[in-house]
Amino acid sequence: MDAGDLIESIRVIMFTAGILGNNWLAITSLPKKKSEIRTNEILLINLAVSNLITNYLVDAPDTIADFVGQWFMGITFCGIFRFCADLSETSSLFTTFFICAYWHQKLVGSLKRGNAPVQLDNLRLVGCLLAGSWTLSSVLSFPHFFFVSLEGTNESHEDCIDFFPDALSRQIYEICFLTLANVLPVAGIMVACVQIIATLLQSQKRIQSHSSNPAKMTVKENPERSTPYSSPLANKIAEVQPNLSRPSQVPSKRSPNSHSHARAAMSVVAVATVVLICWATHLLLRITNYIQTSPLMVELASHIAASYTCIIPHIFLHGAKRHRCPCKL
Repeated sequence: MDAGDLIESIRVIMFTAGILGNNWLAITSLPKKKSEIRTNEILLINLAVSNLITNYLVDAPDTIADFVGQWFMGITFCGIFRFCADLSETSSLFTTFFICAYWHQKLVGSLKRGNAPVQLDNLRLVGCLLAGSWTLSSVLSFPHFFFVSLEGTNESHEDCIDFFPDALSRQIYEICFLTLANVLPVAGIMVACVQIIATLLQSQKRIQSHSSNPAKMTVKENPERSTPYSSPLANKIAEVQPNLSRPSQVPSKRSPNSHSHARAAMSVVAVATVVLICWATHLLLRITNYIQTSPLMVELASHIAASYTCIIPHIFLHGAKRHRCPCKL
């Protein structure tokens, strides 16, 4: 088996895993009642839809064309194919960034503010963010409807490729697309991921500190008893109300939902790690292809760019414990 056949075999496995995972993620994220609509479910459904565009309109036609040996779907679908590839990739990256930011806010609210509502709990705000990301993704992907071509490598083989009028216009477009559709959301994912990890470490350190120094906590909660210069009246109040403590002196307690929030946040960190690895590898291959053009390199870069759409739904399903069927038989 040569390298091309191996890549195509991996692509088939990825395609199957993506179809199953993203459909299952969308189904299990649907609210049972209209009143139960929450930000997390909206974001997960949007992520699944973005990934399914890749699975159905990019991976499936590309896999079929590779097995047939040529592009047989015409120039019109070639433009749709290229448009959907960038549209779904950009929308998926932005949605992943919104999910990372949301769970960082939820984690901070759970561990430090008693599970208080966060800014991204506002469904109208989330709807505006998602609408903006789809609009930007569509605008950046729209040139593919016009700058595509079918390139014939021999008498019977054609490939669907991007075809720009000149090298300068191609470079300008790719720089703009790479900056707005890749660098910005990936940088946001990285920042949110680092903040989530820092919050989890701070929480763990605080819990270990409190559990290892219970006597010190008791002394801090009742400073009037340990101060030799406190007034008799203050001592009397402290004796009558021994359990009264000041808010600034009480260590923050974890809310009942903090464990589930921490689990969800860790699955978000795992997703962000997969996205960053795939994106960095994809970018490295694209830069290498600029230096030395290779059809195999282009094919491999395309597969790696789409690989995270097949992996991340299963990570989210595992983090939310949704791999089991919710239906009652």
